[in-house]
Amino acid sequence: MAIQFENFSYAYPNSGIVLDDITLTIPRGSFSVITGPSSAGKTSLALAIAGVVPHYFGGRQAGTVRVGNVVTAQSNMGELAEQVGTVLADYESQLVALTVAEEVAFGLETSGLNRSQIAELVSQALAMVGLTGLEEREVAALSGGQKQRLAIAAVLVTEPEILVLDEPASALDPEGAAGIYELLYNLNCQGKTIVVVEHQLERVLPYASQVMVLQAGCLKFAGSLKQTLAFMWQQPDLKLGVPPLWAVKLTLEEQTGLVFEGWKTAEQAASELNKLLPTCEEGVAKSA
Repeated sequence: MAIQFENFSYAYPNSGIVLDDITLTIPRGSFSVITGPSSAGKTSLALAIAGVVPHYFGGRQAGTVRVGNVVTAQSNMGELAEQVGTVLADYESQLVALTVAEEVAFGLETSGLNRSQIAELVSQALAMVGLTGLEEREVAALSGGQKQRLAIAAVLVTEPEILVLDEPASALDPEGAAGIYELLYNLNCQGKTIVVVEHQLERVLPYASQVMVLQAGCLKFAGSLKQTLAFMWQQPDLKLGVPPLWAVKLTLEEQTGLVFEGWKTAEQAASELNKLLPTCEEGVAKSA
């Protein structure tokens, strides 16, 4: 079930264009990342996949967005929600129930499942995001990070084929962020299509299969992680978005002429550098 944007443009009511002539394919089963500077249109692109743009916000659009064979503008948000689970950047606005368990169960109310089945699914979803034991906790009493985890659990429990998450770790500490992205990657390995908006690309280095760069509402580049980071490195106004690990990698490649593998973790980078050090030292000795 690929996601396709075909010459898609969009403007919110009483606003200028925020997405301009986007043509893009997000493959089924990919772990795709939308990135770019502030006000680039990242959130709007994510919302367009779920049909929130234009069904909820209104506004003006041209071109089409397809989720599988469904044209989002010709469907509705309810129908699209069966295929696309969405976690908003403003995740607190998605929380509607009194308690944690009730929040996760809310999306299953029309599923036809009995109480014990729903309780089991709620328990599984909460375990996935690290909220086991908080079933009876009032949502209002949760921390920001716990609320973000809860919003993710409430989407996961319905088992959509596509997950669209806008900055899904923004309220989490580094360990919590790593845990959420590991969870999303595991779901991706099970066949789910993952689309995340993320400006801290170091968080997705181990997982991303495709990265899309937006700037001022335009799609500047889309390709593999390696291709996209190489492109960003050559653009003065995008260079700061390159993760520190890859900034080191690309700088070393420029200065030494060496070509390194795709560094997904610091450990992988250190291992490759250690293997190359004897070669480098030998070269220095010969030239001395």
